[in-house]
Amino acid sequence: MLDFSADLPVLTSGTLLLTPPAPAPVQTLLLDSRRVGQAGGSVFFALRGPQHNGHRYLPELYQQGVRLFVVDSEADIPGGLLAYPGSGFLLVPQVLAALQAVAAAHRRHFRLPVLGITGSNGKTIVKEWLSQLLAPEERICKSPRSYNSQVGVPLSVWELNARHTLGIFEAGISEPGEMARLAAVIQPTLGLFTNLGTAHDAGFASPQQKVEEKMQLFQDVDTLFYCLDHPLIHEAARRHLPAHRTFTWSRQHPHLAHVAVTVAEASADRTVVRVALARPVPQEHTFTLPFADEPSVENALHALSVLLWQQLPAAEIQHRLDRLQPVAMRLEMKQALNDCYVLDDTYNNDLAGLALALDALTRQLQRGRRTLILSDVLESGLAGPDLYARVAALLHTHGVARLVGIGPEIRLHQAAFDGVEAVFYDTTEDFLRHFQPDTFRRETILVKGARRFGFERIVAAFQQKIHGTVLEVNLDALAHNLNFYRRRLQPGTRLMVMVKAFAYGSGSSEVANLLQFHRADYLAVAYTDEGVDLRQHGISLPIMVMNPSPDAFQKLRQYQLEPEIYSFERLHDYLRAAQEQPLPPIHLKLDTGMRRLGFAETDLPELTALLRENAAHLRVASALTHLAGADEEQHNDFSRQQLAAFHRMTPVLEDVLGYPILKHALNSAGILRFPAAHADMVRLGIGLYGVEASGQEPDALQPVSTLRTTVSQVKTLPPGETVGYGRRGQAADFERRIATLAIGYADGYDRRFGNGAGEVVIRGQRAPIIGNVCMDMCMVDVTHISAAQAGDAAEIFGPSLPLPELAARIGTIPYELLTNVSERVKRVFVAE
Repeated sequence: MLDFSADLPVLTSGTLLLTPPAPAPVQTLLLDSRRVGQAGGSVFFALRGPQHNGHRYLPELYQQGVRLFVVDSEADIPGGLLAYPGSGFLLVPQVLAALQAVAAAHRRHFRLPVLGITGSNGKTIVKEWLSQLLAPEERICKSPRSYNSQVGVPLSVWELNARHTLGIFEAGISEPGEMARLAAVIQPTLGLFTNLGTAHDAGFASPQQKVEEKMQLFQDVDTLFYCLDHPLIHEAARRHLPAHRTFTWSRQHPHLAHVAVTVAEASADRTVVRVALARPVPQEHTFTLPFADEPSVENALHALSVLLWQQLPAAEIQHRLDRLQPVAMRLEMKQALNDCYVLDDTYNNDLAGLALALDALTRQLQRGRRTLILSDVLESGLAGPDLYARVAALLHTHGVARLVGIGPEIRLHQAAFDGVEAVFYDTTEDFLRHFQPDTFRRETILVKGARRFGFERIVAAFQQKIHGTVLEVNLDALAHNLNFYRRRLQPGTRLMVMVKAFAYGSGSSEVANLLQFHRADYLAVAYTDEGVDLRQHGISLPIMVMNPSPDAFQKLRQYQLEPEIYSFERLHDYLRAAQEQPLPPIHLKLDTGMRRLGFAETDLPELTALLRENAAHLRVASALTHLAGADEEQHNDFSRQQLAAFHRMTPVLEDVLGYPILKHALNSAGILRFPAAHADMVRLGIGLYGVEASGQEPDALQPVSTLRTTVSQVKTLPPGETVGYGRRGQAADFERRIATLAIGYADGYDRRFGNGAGEVVIRGQRAPIIGNVCMDMCMVDVTHISAAQAGDAAEIFGPSLPLPELAARIGTIPYELLTNVSERVKRVFVAE
C-alpha cells in the first residue's frame, strides 16, 4: 500500500507542504467533497475545471475528517496551512497528473492479465458482457459503470487487489494526448477495439488521427481483438502490431480473419451465427446470440471472439451466451408505494459499483431513511469476512438505516452488520413471500443485486403506478445542460434555476435535489405550496416564490421562502405582516417592458419612499426583470431598451436601501444572447430541460425527458373501416394495421395531435396518429411497421421525436408539452 509521505512525493514530483504526524497509508482516492465515505486513509485531489476549483472545498473536507490533500497552489488553500492541523498537504505541478501517477503505481503492484477496451461505441456493454462470460473462471476487477475518462480510469484501476485474477477497464478520449495518459494507468496486456464512429469527432483533425490516438492504448498488448470489417482500425492495427499479436473476426472478409462469421438466421429476439476458425485447427460452430439489433450483435461478437481465443468448448460458450443479459446502463429512480422511492441498480454487483450506488442514495435527501436491499456481492475479489466488513463500513458512512440481505453468503456474514437494522433471506423468492409493503414508508430504497437473484421482481413489487405510460427524466442530461449554461456565465454570476410547474413536468423535488447537489445558487417556484413541498423533501437552497398570496405569508416565514413582490398591493400586505413578526427577504419585480407584472419606472418615487420608511423590518434580496423577446433577434433593440431601463432603476433602489442587492434579468435564451448583461444572477428555465430557445446552439443541449407508452393491441382493419370516436380515422381502400397506445389526453397528450397531426416512434419508425386522441388512449397506423406488436414501446417525444418539432406540429411551444404531462404518468429518473 502506498504511503502519503514516503511514496506520493516521488511518484508525483511533489513537495510536502505539511507532513502528517504518522504514517498515512493511502486507501481511497477522493475527488468530490460531497462523496466522502470513510475519511481515514482518503486522499483528496483538488482538481480544477472550467467552473470549479477543488481547493475551495478543503475546509469542508477537513470538517468531515479528511486529513490528506494533494493541491497545486499553496495560495489557494483557504485559511492557509495553519487551519489544518494534523494534516498532510502535497504540492504538485498538476493534480490530475498526480492522480494518474498514483493509480499507475498501484497498477504496477499486480502481475495479472488486464484487458483494455476502447472504441467509439459499445465499450461499456462489451466490458459488462465479458465480465459475465468470464466470471466462472475469473475474479474480475472492472470499471464501474462507464468510468472511462481521465479521472474515471484511475479510480477504476485503484480498485485492483491481490485476489483479482483479471482486470477489464475501458478508456474513452475526446482529444489528442489523452490516451497515452490512460494507457500508462491501465497498462493492458490484452486489448479490444470495438469500432470507430463519430463520437468526439470535433476533438480530432480526422478519423485517421482519432484511430491513431486510440491505438496508443494497445502498444504493449500481447493480443488485440478487433473486427476486421472496420478498415481504419485494421490498417492502424497492421501498422502498430505484428499479425501474431492480433485476433480478428469478420463478416465481410472471412478469408482474412481468424474468425469468419456468417449470420444464418435472424428473428425478432435472437441471431444465429455460424463461425469458422482456421487456427489453431480448422473448426466450425453455430451459436445463438440472444439479441437481434445490430449494435448488440456486434458487441456480442466482440465478446464471442475472446471466448473463442480462449478455446473454450463450444457447448460451454453457448451455455454462457444463453445466460447473457442486456445491460441496464443507468441507475433508475422510481416512484414506489407508501411515498417511497426505489433506486433500481442491478447494473453490476461489485464493491465499486455498490459504493457508486450508495453515493446516489446519499444524494436523495427527499425521502426519510435510507434502506438497502442487497444480494450476495459476487465480483469483489475479496474473502467473505473482509468483503462484508467493507460493505458494512460503506453502509455506515452513507447513513443506511436498514439492510435487507438476500443470499447465502451475506446471511452467513450477517454479524458484520451489527448496529444496522437488518434482516436476511436466502433467496429472492423467500423475501417476496414475506414482503409486507406497510413496513416500508417514506424512505429511499436502493435495490442492488447480482442478475442471478432476479431483483427486477423486487422492484416490481415496490412500484406505485403500473400505468404503461412513463416519463423518463435523464438526470445526467440535466446535469449536462446545467453545466453548459454555467460555462457561459460571466465570472461571479450566480445561477437561479426554475423548478416551477412540477419542474416543467419533470418532477420538482427530484430535479431540485440534483440542483442542490450541483450547487445551484437559487431555486424559483410559482407558488408557496411548491416551495413548502421542496423544503419538506430536504431542499435547503434559497427559494424564490414568484406568486405569493397574503394568506401564505406565514408559510413563507415557517419554511424560509422568499417572495417576489410585484405590486404595491402585495408590498403593503407584506409590510403589514412584517411589522408583526420578521419575514424572509423579498425580491422586487421591475416591469421594463413585459407589461405583465412588476413596478414601472414611474413607480420608483412611491416605491423608494416605502422602502425607506420600512427599512427596519424589510430586507430586499434582489431586483429582477423579464425580457419580453430575449429569444428572438428581431427584438434585440427592445431587449436592450429593457436592460437599459433595468440598469437605471436598480441603482436608485440600492441607493435608498443602503446595501447592494442581486440583480437578474436574463432567462435561458438571454444567457446566450446577452452575455454582457449577466449581472449578478441569471434565471435558467427551459434550457435546463433540453430546449435551446435562442436557436444559437441547438445541438449543445441533451434531451432530458422521454415520454413513452406501450402498444396495448394491434389489429387489422379491412378496407373501408374507420377508427375511433366520430369515425374520424378516415376510411381507406386497402387493409391497414392499427396499434392502440396506452396514452390519451388525460395523460397530457394533446387532442390536437389527432387525425395525422401527431406521430409516435415504434421500432425506430414513425407512425401517424389516426382518428381522435381519446381520454386514455390513441391509435396509430402501423401498416408499414410489419413487426409491430402488443407490448412494444412507443416514443411520444424524446431523442427520436424532439419536443420543438412536436410542438410546431400543433402550433404551440415545448413548455406546454412538458408541463402538460399528467402527474398520473409515472416518472422514472435515470442516471449513469
